Amino acid sequence: MNNFDVHIYTDGACRGNPGPGGYGIVMEWVGQPYVKEFSKGYRLTTNNRMELLAVIVALKKLKKNNTRVKVFSDSKYIVDAVEKGWVFNWERTAFKGKKNEDLWKLFLKEYRKHKVTLHWIKGHNQHPQNERCDRLAVMASQKDKLSPDKGFELSE
Repeated sequence: MNNFDVHIYTDGACRGNPGPGGYGIVMEWVGQPYVKEFSKGYRLTTNNRMELLAVIVALKKLKKNNTRVKVFSDSKYIVDAVEKGWVFNWERTAFKGKKNEDLWKLFLKEYRKHKVTLHWIKGHNQHPQNERCDRLAVMASQKDKLSPDKGFELSE
């Protein structure tokens, strides 16, 4: 019996770092034939921002608070920040000297609405959902009309 209601797979991509980027998300409702995919591209961003934004957007898509969620990411940046407690220390020090403060604050807001565990998976390792997220992120980064990543562009 699975203890999680939703599995979320995320990936970010960036062509250049910084450069045009995008995220990809696959969401599965455990035990149901329910799968949703999301992606979006940005004209100037970083890979870490896209990895983090993917998780934020996915958590925002959840309609009910306290949903049990397992997030799978190939980003050590995100998984370690949460699982090792770094992000909570960054929050206590007002993110002094940390990059992506805007996104980490959004992440924490969404993270606290649910029962989330994060799991690192090796990227580009034939994991079907991770590979799909990667394709979605890359395709999003290659679209003709890309959105501004205001949090990044304004900080540069």
